[in-house]
Amino acid sequence: MSLNIFLPHLKAPETSAEPSRPSRARRLLGALGPTWLASPARRGVQSASLVLFLVLFFYVAWPYGSPDYDATRRSKELIEAEAFLALDPLVSLSTALAARAWVWSLAWAGAILAVCIVFPRAFCGYVCPLGTLIDLFDWAIGKRVARRRRARRGWWVHLKYDVLLGTLVAAACGVLVTGFLAALPVVTRALFFLLAPVQMGVLKGWYLIPPMNAGHYVSVALFAVVLGLGFLRPRFWCRHVCPSGAIFAVANALRLHERKVGSACIRCNKCLDACPFDAIEPNYATRAADCTFCQTCGGVCPAHAITFAARWYRENLPSSPETANGSPGKIAALEPALSRRGFLAGAAGGLLAVGGVQHLFGARTGKPGTVWPVRPPGSVPEPLFLQLCIRCGECFQACPNSVLQPLGFDQGLDGLWTPQVVAGWSGCEPKCNNCGQVCPTGAIRALPMDEKRAARIGLAVVNEQTCLPYARREACQMCVDECRAAGYDAIEFIRVGAEADTDGKPIEDTGFLAPVVLADKCVGCGLCETRCHKINVRLKRLLSETAVRVAAGPGNEDRLTSGSYVALREKERLEKKTKPVETQKPDGASDGYLPDFLK
Repeated sequence: MSLNIFLPHLKAPETSAEPSRPSRARRLLGALGPTWLASPARRGVQSASLVLFLVLFFYVAWPYGSPDYDATRRSKELIEAEAFLALDPLVSLSTALAARAWVWSLAWAGAILAVCIVFPRAFCGYVCPLGTLIDLFDWAIGKRVARRRRARRGWWVHLKYDVLLGTLVAAACGVLVTGFLAALPVVTRALFFLLAPVQMGVLKGWYLIPPMNAGHYVSVALFAVVLGLGFLRPRFWCRHVCPSGAIFAVANALRLHERKVGSACIRCNKCLDACPFDAIEPNYATRAADCTFCQTCGGVCPAHAITFAARWYRENLPSSPETANGSPGKIAALEPALSRRGFLAGAAGGLLAVGGVQHLFGARTGKPGTVWPVRPPGSVPEPLFLQLCIRCGECFQACPNSVLQPLGFDQGLDGLWTPQVVAGWSGCEPKCNNCGQVCPTGAIRALPMDEKRAARIGLAVVNEQTCLPYARREACQMCVDECRAAGYDAIEFIRVGAEADTDGKPIEDTGFLAPVVLADKCVGCGLCETRCHKINVRLKRLLSETAVRVAAGPGNEDRLTSGSYVALREKERLEKKTKPVETQKPDGASDGYLPDFLK
């Protein structure tokens, strides 16, 4: 069975030396470029995949449209926003290895690998948005700079297998470096850092764009390196470096179809020049692991000698090893073999990544003076979170008002690009659970809205030294109002600084009403911190820093891998009823005055 989907080269009629005049469709495809004319189906699918990827990222994951952010996402999500990330098999495999757990996207990865048994490496040639962007870069810029071009084949031709091995070794040791190397996380994060701020600025307002940190520049530089490798050879990253592509290359061993070269081959070298993945030997045989079934070679072959058929197809194939697809006629000097030294280097690189991340640049949580990052609602426990988060940036794009922002090097290399709630910028929206819905690996659980509202990500802590009522400077109840408006009712008043009469009893309506946080009701949304920071710090300049902060860490947050946050809150309430009520009077509070919730 043949799977020829290329546009055959025009042949000259037998009665004429001139080829027939190309149709209008052929002329249009030729105007788009020679690869469009040779393989329009591949170019069409590739372009549609890139458009779909951009729509999912910039439209479906974009949370705005109505005050109900959950409803907005669901109304647009005909296809899940994280679909492309779930299709990258390296994402699923490495996170499952690192976490020693099943990752739901493994099923998606298995499905795309099954498709690639029929269409070998079709993901790389037809679907991958990073590959399409690299093609665009090579077409627009890379081909104009030729002085750094490298020979077709060198020691680097099997580098992707070494990188893949290092990535899997690191994952097996519990350290996830997929965010640095896998194709889809690299491109989604780059889009968020480079283009999402433009989208936010144009559609919502430039003042909503948070400041950049060192992690932004590192990520952008990494993406620039991926594109810049095109100065060496077109699609150099895809051909020789990409570990995601290496998985598909290994899976090509199970392919049902492959490229075949027939006896009509005239050795014109046009297929060699046209192949975007350098998958054709100098003797016109096929490097099966590199072939992406793009079929460009078939479209440029003037002799119609190339077909794409079942592996067992042998009709009209030559027996000479010089042109036979199925024969072992390889030129050893031009085809470096898989290197044992390279595999050892890959494994050593993975172990080095483990040692570097864990010991030189490892997570700094738990060390003296550490500040625990406030993670999104539904985040699994921190060690598992760092093993599951692939730093793709999808949750940042789905988060309203940039509540979630990427960590820089605050936690070392282990926490780089992971999401944190920056309550000083904006609080977590009560009507939004987008971050968990778009997470491709389960680092953030996909919680229903009632579960999300019960998930405690931190505890608001009032600084009594700077809070305006506690400091007896002026009355202020913004944090209380904000908390009540969100429906949490986790902050109540206590009277402080009341004057006493001659009998030592407090005089009514003297002093200040100061906020006190109810730990059993606070979920750490940060809306109180946002309000205090924006009004008292930035607008009125009454404070140098916010007087209420959300603190994460042990005792201040609940991080569940499974189970119900609603049930956990209910259990805490039942336990509280069986214990005697204890109060802690703030400094300066008058005798005889209790918080409102105890009156």
